[in-house]
Amino acid sequence: MAKPLGAMKNLPLGKATTAKITKGLTTGGKLICADNTGAKELEIIAVRGYKGIRNRMPKAGIGDLVIITVKKGKPEIRHQVLPAVIVRQRMPYTRYDGSKIKFEDNAAVIVTEEGLPKGTEIKGAVAREAADKWNKIGSLSGIVI
Repeated sequence: MAKPLGAMKNLPLGKATTAKITKGLTTGGKLICADNTGAKELEIIAVRGYKGIRNRMPKAGIGDLVIITVKKGKPEIRHQVLPAVIVRQRMPYTRYDGSKIKFEDNAAVIVTEEGLPKGTEIKGAVAREAADKWNKIGSLSGIVI
């Protein structure tokens, strides 16, 4: 039986799980690159760890590791297939305390296979769920919401 939202308020801080992260991005979705690697626009081609249903498109939300391809950016990074972590999404999602959060755009940070960011700084805000789950992304970001 599911607990009501009021009973979930006593969870310790720093937990990477949230109540209901709505998966707002499917494969083929366009993202803005939020770091300084030279990429401008990204496209999702796969979602790591997605166990879905037949004929259903894989979906991803905040903090998920996705495989992307670079559509716009510097010539040396274009058309590469890289892993990335989603840090912002337009679709609203619910936190444990019952508040709903949504951002102005969909954005991701390009990472290595180990989960370390390739860039040295992150532009714009980063969701708290992504910063908790990926510690290095949280430390590089200027604003954590």
